Amino acid sequence: MGTKYIQRKFDSFLRDWKADADRNPLLVMGARQVGKTESIRHFARRNYESFIEINFVDTPEFKGVVRDGYKADSIVRQISLINPTLRFIPGKTLIFFDEIQEFPDMATSFKFFKQDGRYDVIASGSLLGVHYRRISSNSVGYKSNYLLRSLDFEEFMRARGYGDDFFGDVYSHVKDIRPFNELEHSVLSRRFLDFCVLGGMPRVVSEFIGKGTFENSLRLQREILNGYRDDVRKYAEGMDQTRILNVFDHIAPQLARENKKFQVSKVDKGARMKDYRGCIEWLKDAGVVNVCHAMTFPELPLKGRYDESRFKLYMADTGLLVAQLEDEAQKDLRANGNLGVYGGGLYENIVGEALAKSGCELLYYKREDSSLEMDFFVRGRNDLVPVEVKAKSGRAQSLRSLIKSEHYGDIRWGVKLHGGNIGWENSILTLPYYVAFLLRRYLSECDPLGRSVAESQGCMVDELHDPWLGKTSE
Repeated sequence: MGTKYIQRKFDSFLRDWKADADRNPLLVMGARQVGKTESIRHFARRNYESFIEINFVDTPEFKGVVRDGYKADSIVRQISLINPTLRFIPGKTLIFFDEIQEFPDMATSFKFFKQDGRYDVIASGSLLGVHYRRISSNSVGYKSNYLLRSLDFEEFMRARGYGDDFFGDVYSHVKDIRPFNELEHSVLSRRFLDFCVLGGMPRVVSEFIGKGTFENSLRLQREILNGYRDDVRKYAEGMDQTRILNVFDHIAPQLARENKKFQVSKVDKGARMKDYRGCIEWLKDAGVVNVCHAMTFPELPLKGRYDESRFKLYMADTGLLVAQLEDEAQKDLRANGNLGVYGGGLYENIVGEALAKSGCELLYYKREDSSLEMDFFVRGRNDLVPVEVKAKSGRAQSLRSLIKSEHYGDIRWGVKLHGGNIGWENSILTLPYYVAFLLRRYLSECDPLGRSVAESQGCMVDELHDPWLGKTSE
């Protein structure tokens, strides 16, 4: 009996894509093991009479299908020559080119499949961000993109059986600034701790749900981490392999420091940023890390207001960060639920992951002539909203300073994420970590200094875009 499929927000995007009569071939990007192939197979089996999957790693002979050119007829003929059992039914066939990073030239065919119009095409691979420039230049104007990340907390909870009513209630607590009761807060906190330890890699989550224990989760996570290292050795060029691996192995140790700004000088003696910038971009493009840039000054508009030489590096999946911790920290976290084993760095990674998965650019601010520092900033409808992540209880001094100071005119209120409940005081919205995935939606719909945006527009919040209802295609 196969593993039960985990529903993804990507599923509704695929349905919307198919419903578009003018759809382009689709390029699905994302790190290895985030569920790209499984999601595409699940979609294909339910929506097409014929599904043709070509994997350029497992069956490299298919690289020869372009020997007579890139037109749809020619490629279909060559595929049929290699495997005559495949059926090409006009209007009812999906062709899936998997592991296209092994053969980026295949992207040249997108234009011709689009013009031909008889067959739908999806391409995917583990390192498409790294190869994107080449793929994009081969398919200008004839493809759509989707970046798939590992499961977020909502997808994790849905995989555990929680449904629309539950999430509607969770969001109503946030929207109404209404604290959770003791049982609700306790259950959500425990589930969120499970998610932080496991991360969102579908294979790890499926194993956990199937067995009901953390057995094998660490082994699976470390297999994925080793797969990342293998990708570096296989696809990165020359000396950059060593530098990329050095950066990768220093993410967890540097997050454990009080000053979490990533310092290449700690990676290798005498290292210079100009020698490592490309390595950091490689890891970002591969979907392995999230880069949080330092703002030059916290004000709107956000575009271009950051210093490329100052940044923090977070793992794109917190479970994989946890899997890199030393054994004693692992035991403390798993046995005692102590998320503070790495100080505030682990909390910041959790929140950075939630914000990135909801589509936010990661930005922070550190004032050079004072102790003022802010972990993240999120764009509200009319404000720049600072977000402070508190590993321990205490006053949010930097957050208060930003709100009160006349120097930061775009900041009227802020958010504090912590282990406690929901609250509102002195223009600070306090939220538990586990609702961080809802923050972007809240900011697009509500203003705690006034009434909700949805109400002011005369519509119900439930009528706004909901990816589970197939109304959005982020």
